[in-house]
Amino acid sequence: MNQDQVKKALLSIADAPLEFSVIFSGKKSSKVNGLYKTETREIILHNRNFTADTSGENLLVYTAIHEYAHHLHACARGGTLSAKAHTSEFWAIFHELLEKAELKKIHRNVFAGSPELEKLTALIKKKFLEENGNLVKELGRELLKAYDLCDKIGGRFEDYVDRVLRIPKLAAQTAMKMYQYDLDPRLGADNMRYLAGIRNEDDRTGAEKALLTGKSPDSVKTALRQGNTSALAPTEEDQRQRLEKEKIRLERTIDTLSKRLGEVEEELEKF
Repeated sequence: MNQDQVKKALLSIADAPLEFSVIFSGKKSSKVNGLYKTETREIILHNRNFTADTSGENLLVYTAIHEYAHHLHACARGGTLSAKAHTSEFWAIFHELLEKAELKKIHRNVFAGSPELEKLTALIKKKFLEENGNLVKELGRELLKAYDLCDKIGGRFEDYVDRVLRIPKLAAQTAMKMYQYDLDPRLGADNMRYLAGIRNEDDRTGAEKALLTGKSPDSVKTALRQGNTSALAPTEEDQRQRLEKEKIRLERTIDTLSKRLGEVEEELEKF
């Protein structure tokens, strides 16, 4: 891809309110693959960092999208950026651009291309995130029981948490809310803590559904902070993307099992 092709690809993902340039530096950098200059609205790509094969082009596009997210972030802020460029708002923009690019086949999601990584991801989500979420939620249930018992014996529950359990009061209150709100443990304890802090039930329910359907935490937090709750609802494109990814995973699993079946049959023939 050349500079013009990269810019055309970026604009096909999302339009930009302010004009920008894509420039290949012709250099190789050991520090960064690209950068965005706010003053001149230039996306600089160190093109010699990328190989000429499909993998290298995919990384080039990924880097361009990252820098384009900085440009769109600056556009939303009137053409300027704060000293801290990688804010939650930036990551929300970046993740949305990546999702659109993957749907348009402009960028390939490399995380969906490794059976080993997908297997490990499933293990991490099930054994650690979900089980940890379940444990914290169950802790909240038992703390509610302790609250009632403290009330019966005339003791302050806060003192029980401080002096007997020796855990932060905020942690105890959050765990209790996790149980009371019946939050989904598949989200993991960290996301559940965030949801437990959302007072509005509709916002909390919308945020939970958005996280469960694949929205990143930064995207959800930014949408709520900006009052853009409509962004939490999964679109038809989101649903199509999830189905396409599932189709790819199933096809890959079937292919792997078919190969293994062939190997087993060959081994059986030796007996």
